[in-house]
Amino acid sequence: MSILGTRVVRIEDPRFLKGEGTYIGNLPMEGALHLTFVRSPIAHARITGFDASEALSMPGVRAVWTAADIDLPPAPPAHGFMNKGIVFPYLAIDTVRYVGDLVAIVVSEDKTSGTDAAETVIVDYEPLPVLLDMDESVRNENLLHPAAESNIVLTFAAASNDDIFADCEVVVDLTIENQRVAPAPMEVRACVASWDGSRLTQWACSQGAHGARDGLAEILGIDKANVRVITPDVGGGFGAKSGVYPEEILVGWATRKLGVPVRWTETRTENMVSMGHGRAQRQRTRMGGTRDGRITAYRLDLLQDAGAYARAGAVLPFMTRMMAGGVYDIANVQFESHSVVTNTTPTVAYRGAGRPEATAAIERAMDMFAAEIGMDAAEVRRINLIPKFLTPHTTVVGQTYDVGDYETSLDKALVAADYKGWREKQRARRASGDAKQIGIGVSVYVEITGGVGNGESAKVEIQDNGHALVYTGTSPHGQGHATSWAMLASEQTGIPIEDIELVWGDTDLVPIGTGTMGSRSLQQGGNAVFAVAAELVNKAKSVAARLLEASEEDIVLDKDAASFHVAGTPAVSKSWADLAVAEKAAGGLVHSDVIGVSGATFPFGAHVAIVEVDIETGKVRHIDHTACDDAGTVLNPMLLEGQIHGGVAQGAAQALMEEVRYDDDANPITSNLADYAFISAAELPSVRVVHMETPTPINLIGAKGIGESGTIGSTPALQSAVIDALAHLNVRHIDMPTTAEKVWAAVQSAR
Repeated sequence: MSILGTRVVRIEDPRFLKGEGTYIGNLPMEGALHLTFVRSPIAHARITGFDASEALSMPGVRAVWTAADIDLPPAPPAHGFMNKGIVFPYLAIDTVRYVGDLVAIVVSEDKTSGTDAAETVIVDYEPLPVLLDMDESVRNENLLHPAAESNIVLTFAAASNDDIFADCEVVVDLTIENQRVAPAPMEVRACVASWDGSRLTQWACSQGAHGARDGLAEILGIDKANVRVITPDVGGGFGAKSGVYPEEILVGWATRKLGVPVRWTETRTENMVSMGHGRAQRQRTRMGGTRDGRITAYRLDLLQDAGAYARAGAVLPFMTRMMAGGVYDIANVQFESHSVVTNTTPTVAYRGAGRPEATAAIERAMDMFAAEIGMDAAEVRRINLIPKFLTPHTTVVGQTYDVGDYETSLDKALVAADYKGWREKQRARRASGDAKQIGIGVSVYVEITGGVGNGESAKVEIQDNGHALVYTGTSPHGQGHATSWAMLASEQTGIPIEDIELVWGDTDLVPIGTGTMGSRSLQQGGNAVFAVAAELVNKAKSVAARLLEASEEDIVLDKDAASFHVAGTPAVSKSWADLAVAEKAAGGLVHSDVIGVSGATFPFGAHVAIVEVDIETGKVRHIDHTACDDAGTVLNPMLLEGQIHGGVAQGAAQALMEEVRYDDDANPITSNLADYAFISAAELPSVRVVHMETPTPINLIGAKGIGESGTIGSTPALQSAVIDALAHLNVRHIDMPTTAEKVWAAVQSAR
């Protein structure tokens, strides 16, 4: 019996439950000095003076550095096709551009001394006009980076601006705020670095050790072979821990300058104001079609808030464009975007990275169109779905999907959720005039996963005791890699999963890798382990044939016994341990390779969200949720459900409560978890997961990504549900988050 597709309990959890995880914040490092960053308390200002004399006189303080002490040129934009004038100094040279911008570094013998000293550093600022609104930014009247000559970081122009709505019977327009959110991982950023005179070793809480290594090597001017990056247990990333941050670069720079180990761990407030934020799009949608529900034209124009500098967030509209048409067969789709700078924290990739934004836009437009023509929102979606396809389908925007069966996912979700029953309950509540009204929201989505990198490395090595070491270029931070990769290796080798150990996140041990982001791990990293383990079995058969004095073609692997024998004579066999010992002199029984994939995959699904809204107070309760997420072949249903549950939680949080907010002077007013609304189990219903598997031909496993699907499907479903609860009161739209205050205000305005 195959282990694949079975509910296997996570084998990595016991050590976490016993407090045996290895995190950088408590990693021992004898003699390490601490870095504390002085950050700007002003969003936009010119630095006119600096006095660190009091800090330098304090016990335990070794140095205070400013930009003048850092021999690193400013970082260019994240991608070469962005506005090259928008550079990012590692410490502010003469101007700060957001609250949290790096101004100086205090080097101290312990963290407390550094914190105390940083508070005494005096920086004189001359305030400059604040640029906060994206519409103002795109007009270029107030340049945040004068040398760039524009606030626009990047533009994706529409392929055509022809009037695609001329023949439409119905046209609806809507401007949507897809608000800025904070990733807020459980573990804040931290790193430790040491320098031995020629080689840098850095421990990083990163989603990709190899990307961090390459960034450190390039920026610090060190050969890659002389940079080792280790990523131990990482307490959440959600995309925001991809790449390498200025603080991490400066830790590596500092250890080389000082010749002693250096460490840094940020505070939660630092994390909230300086770790990259997500989303932050202003979307203008237009949708047109016929009165019988057929959509013929859709246009999405958006502004992307890049924050103060040109980091990864600026390029996210590219992903939004790819998925702009979603699951719908729309003849004419237009898209245009401008990414602009503002005096806010730079934006980065965040769970879904551009794809949730695309889904949120078209699903709200679908609801508006349905309301305009007086048709059920689910039925309008059904009419316009791309028909089932099991061979590649190219959309009108030029994106090629691998497989899709969108109507089935919608049907499954509607039936499981009892959509018709909830509509009856809704009608009864409305008829009774109950203060607590029911809202029903539906979303159907498709997303792209595995689009980062075109393959992954893997190595499987058999030890003398017959146990296996599996080396992978991806890295876990909650996904369950140790269990999943053990299942894949066990399926090929027969070695029990408890005898398989995963090795990751060390560039000396795993020299090639791309990391974990974009839901690529299983379909690329797991696929590589599966393929490499199969090749190792073939190698092992050759060794067994020699030991058993038989033809290689006659050797079979008994997976139940994890041993090799000649076909028909199982009484005489050789175990994996026997083979490993026999091959020891020849370098061991091991196989490694980089396994490519032919492209990305396109998971899809449908979500149905039910809310109860108190129209007298605006309070929203999320009372029921159904998720049908098709991630292709399911490796472990338990892990799949965990990913969906987590994704729904994050999606619901954005829909209902999360938002990074600034005042008119661009001061953050949600800089800690007391002020930033954070969802908990108390605000969530039990999620009903409906299984559906449409395998992809893109990889050996048939798997598509699942890490982000729950977030993509749930957010528009929840937003739509809240608005639907108030539709009979003539409420047409409420921007996320749909807080009690916003809901109450919308009801009052409609009255």
